[in-house]
Amino acid sequence: MTSGIVKIVKSAVLALFFAASLIATASAADAAKTAPQFSSETLTIATKSGASHPFTVELALDGAQREYGLMFRTQMSADHGMLFEFDKAQRVQMWMENTVLPLDMLFLDASGKVTHVVQNAVPYSRTIIDSGGPVKYVIEVNAGIVRKLGLAVGDKATSPTIGQR
Repeated sequence: MTSGIVKIVKSAVLALFFAASLIATASAADAAKTAPQFSSETLTIATKSGASHPFTVELALDGAQREYGLMFRTQMSADHGMLFEFDKAQRVQMWMENTVLPLDMLFLDASGKVTHVVQNAVPYSRTIIDSGGPVKYVIEVNAGIVRKLGLAVGDKATSPTIGQR
């Protein structure tokens, strides 16, 4: 009798796990369907030591694009990223909820100068990532790129978007 109950409980747990997986998959698919469209451009980061690193960045220029960002992405090329532009220089707070990829974040003032760097932001985390002061732009790249390229506070990013509006 006891083994019969155990089998029923195991079956019920398995069924619940399967149903939850289907719901999560459907939710991710629905979210991906509602993703805003992003245009892209070339962005270059010049380090204080004189090195120059080009990236192709998608542009998050309006509220819907900034809110969605890189959520649900499962891969991104090493030389790609996303540039978030805000209407004015302001303190920015971000988080990684629904973001699958670990990311490095570079916070920039209105001229494109890097004012703050956060490395290895944890996927799915709701921990607030703060700009540490007013910024106009944020660049997100794959985690490890900041360390690999030696990017740091004081470096300068340029693109058709940065400093143009």
